[in-house]
Amino acid sequence: MKRSDLPNQPRGWSKLLRGLVVDTTPLRAARDFRLLWLAEMVSEAGSQITLVALYVQVYAITDSVAAVGLIGLVQFIPLALTTLVLSPVIDTYDRRKLLLIGQIGQAGAAVVLLVASFSDRPPLEIIYLGGALVAGFGGFSLAVRSAMTPNLVTPEQLPAALTLNQVMWNTCLIFGPAIGGIVIDQFGLVWAYGIDVATFSFTILVCFLIHPQLPIKTDAIEIISNNNFIKKGWDQVFEGFRFLRGRKILQATFYADLIAMVFGMPRALFPVLAVTQFDSNSTIVGLLFAAVSVGALIGALSSGWVSRVKRQGLAVVWSIVIWGIGIVGFGVSGSALGLALFFLALAGAADVISAVFRNTILQVNVPDDLRGRMSGVHILVVAGGPRIGDVEAGLVAALTSPTISVITGGLACIVGVLVLAVKVPGLVRYRSDDPKSIDA
Repeated sequence: MKRSDLPNQPRGWSKLLRGLVVDTTPLRAARDFRLLWLAEMVSEAGSQITLVALYVQVYAITDSVAAVGLIGLVQFIPLALTTLVLSPVIDTYDRRKLLLIGQIGQAGAAVVLLVASFSDRPPLEIIYLGGALVAGFGGFSLAVRSAMTPNLVTPEQLPAALTLNQVMWNTCLIFGPAIGGIVIDQFGLVWAYGIDVATFSFTILVCFLIHPQLPIKTDAIEIISNNNFIKKGWDQVFEGFRFLRGRKILQATFYADLIAMVFGMPRALFPVLAVTQFDSNSTIVGLLFAAVSVGALIGALSSGWVSRVKRQGLAVVWSIVIWGIGIVGFGVSGSALGLALFFLALAGAADVISAVFRNTILQVNVPDDLRGRMSGVHILVVAGGPRIGDVEAGLVAALTSPTISVITGGLACIVGVLVLAVKVPGLVRYRSDDPKSIDA
């Protein structure tokens, strides 16, 4: 029998693989999306190195898990201010220029941490200040990028583009913390912060290559052009929240992520667990950070099937249940490092699937002239949730123990999202092929 007599066999395997492997069409077809994706990848890798350095440095200075958890509160306040107060600007000015401003601000924050770390024991207030600046400018940059993405690809390519963003994000979350832990152990904190500064130099250059990204003319533009921003700006700031009023399914996607991140994010405990549970150093801290993203990357790379899922709200619920199971598993792993890393990876895989579906539901149901303001709300939840989770995890660990904090947090995720599904049944019933289901 000739090979040509079996045309369906290789074609069938090819079709199966295409259905499982991430769709790279947006990278091949959209130049500006490709450049934005590259710039973000380099920038985020450096930022993840800095994140590990912050947690390790604060724990080394204070020997307090509560002080490490306080990083979350210190970062949440500027994150909220920049993403909400400045969100009307994203719907008003050239988004490429705004992205450059955000990147330059993040580079300046990294310089503050770099200079402070030349001291063996820098003032804790300076480290908190640097962390606050990182979060503020980082949240603004992320909101700008989120508003840019839907206009850089076709509507059909948007789920794939969001998935590619998750692939990039989690690749950075793997290699950034892992490299950061090794660099801190081998060379010190100064080198860790120095690498972050260097990555922003590259990112800023790439951003100049992106075409201007002017938003559609909106009332936000009229308000600012008429010098009426101070008077009416606050109305613009909260317009994103007003848009959500009455849209229970969109609200539920935000609540679901908050449940997962506030109760289930254990990263503030990684420095103390590395020492007390795994009897190791900063390299293990980096591995714990990276493990979540290893699972997330695997989940994203094998997510070719997500475009075929119609009941996206139900997928969000089940993804967060699995996230909670992974966190509980991590908590009961004891000193078995391999098992702990496995459960963190399981949680990460579930989280990335949840993120893809939540972002898709949001993006396809928000008009372009509100995307900047809605991106501000979205980033406040997505980036703010883990930081509130840091505070929660640190306080519970200080009152009980790090292990109890992890286990109870995972259980709270599972119970919380199931209660949400009961309270907002429209989320479970939502179908991407039925536009009217968003009003259920």
